[in-house]
Amino acid sequence: MLQTIQISAFKTAKKTELYLFVIKKNNRQVSLEELPNELLVMFGKPVHIFDFELTENKILPRSESKEIISSLADKGYYIQMPPTENEKIGSMSAPPERIDNIF
Repeated sequence: MLQTIQISAFKTAKKTELYLFVIKKNNRQVSLEELPNELLVMFGKPVHIFDFELTENKILPRSESKEIISSLADKGYYIQMPPTENEKIGSMSAPPERIDNIF
């Protein structure tokens, strides 16, 4: 049977698409004061955005579940970095075949 971990996700005003994941214990968020001070200075004030369940098999858009679980076990948090410029370009739709019909 797969272990399910409850996760709380946070965003920051400092950088778009930068997220912090921490384990939610006993239906309560982990105290952010338990996180390293250097992390909180770099990340800025965390703003809670949602909670979700995570298993090793869960498919996430930008991070591997096993990597997140490992980081949570080792450090108590996981930082999801914003996509690189190449990742952003790779997800863009192709240009139209003809441009004479755009006006």
